[in-house]
Amino acid sequence: MRGAVPTRRTWPPAARGRRRGPRDQALVLAVAPAARRVRCRAMQRGPPPPPAAVRTVAIPFADLRVTKPSLSRTSRQERDKDLGGKIEEGLGPRGLGIISISDVPDFPELRKRLLRLAPRIANLPEDVKSELEDPDSRYNFGWSHGKEKLECGKLDTFKGSFYANPVLDVPTTDVSLVSRYPSYCRPNIWPTDHLPELEIAFKDLGKLMLEVGLMLAHHCDRYLMQHGVGSYDGKSLEQTIAHSRCHKGRLLYYFPRQFSKQKEGGSVSSWCGWHTDHGSLTGLTCGLFMKNSVEVPCPDSAAGLYIRTRDNQVVKVVFGEDELAYQIGETTEILSRGHLCATPHCVQAPSGENASDVERSTFAMFMQPDWDEKLTFPSEIPYHQELIPPNGTLTFGEYSERLVNKYYQART
Repeated sequence: MRGAVPTRRTWPPAARGRRRGPRDQALVLAVAPAARRVRCRAMQRGPPPPPAAVRTVAIPFADLRVTKPSLSRTSRQERDKDLGGKIEEGLGPRGLGIISISDVPDFPELRKRLLRLAPRIANLPEDVKSELEDPDSRYNFGWSHGKEKLECGKLDTFKGSFYANPVLDVPTTDVSLVSRYPSYCRPNIWPTDHLPELEIAFKDLGKLMLEVGLMLAHHCDRYLMQHGVGSYDGKSLEQTIAHSRCHKGRLLYYFPRQFSKQKEGGSVSSWCGWHTDHGSLTGLTCGLFMKNSVEVPCPDSAAGLYIRTRDNQVVKVVFGEDELAYQIGETTEILSRGHLCATPHCVQAPSGENASDVERSTFAMFMQPDWDEKLTFPSEIPYHQELIPPNGTLTFGEYSERLVNKYYQART
């Protein structure tokens, strides 16, 4: 694995603005766990100056909402409200690759209801958590703690995760598919006897984030068509997400730690290392901090989500706790011929005396193609070229296997 994300690779000029041919039916990759790579703290002689904080481009939910098709001219205009300027500003070649949606009905309540359960599942008895583990899925269903490695090779014990598909408890009953693609096809595992409310809260928030993500995908498709990328020979981004059985939610819990009075001189990737999401679209909630079972503000203004911009600058990204954020994944960048851009990002942990004994919970919703979605990669793909066969075609499940094997030990 690379120690840091290099200056972003760009699409060749000829790739932008041209219509897609049969070879360009690009839907690609996406492994929810691929976003789990973390890196060790870089040795520094002193704390660096804090990067600038940048507010995400925000779209009110009322503007995003997509109405059902109608013969009415007014209804068609409402459905086709032009958000192209916002999409380009937030997700385009000069944007950060992240956008936030404000005023989503029911989201603030659903967010808090689920995030407050993260410490409860993390503090279940060890034998109970062991029953919630699924090693056959590479710990991509149920409870996972200390299974992924930092880039220095050490196991990451700072946080635990609970994975589930919020849409389908049993994605398929085909035994051969379950064996071939266990990270997507195995059934959910719920702590029914010990924390029954988790399943309801997890599904409610995950489905809401998927629903809003589909609305955003609809407007992304319109933006791409305006730039000559659509209509697609294959499926649109909205159709790809809507038809998939591979969506995965991840509830994260960062264990409380002890810190000294002095600020640590660690890197901005001290909680989650630099990476680019490999899916189509990732929904994110703002973190919830607690100390001694009481909700508290983030104890360190430097902590949070960081992004590497198109001109290779590192900035802190800020969005409201009642806003839903969405990041573009590599699949969508490839599908859009670079008009929508995935962005390297990481998470910095809080430090200093005030951060001692503070825990953090958050939730990510990974939206990605179905495992049998046929992907035809363009010749100018800027990611993972060594994984693509000469004919440029893989299913998403096949691509995911190769991607996981790139970062984790191959299955035996």
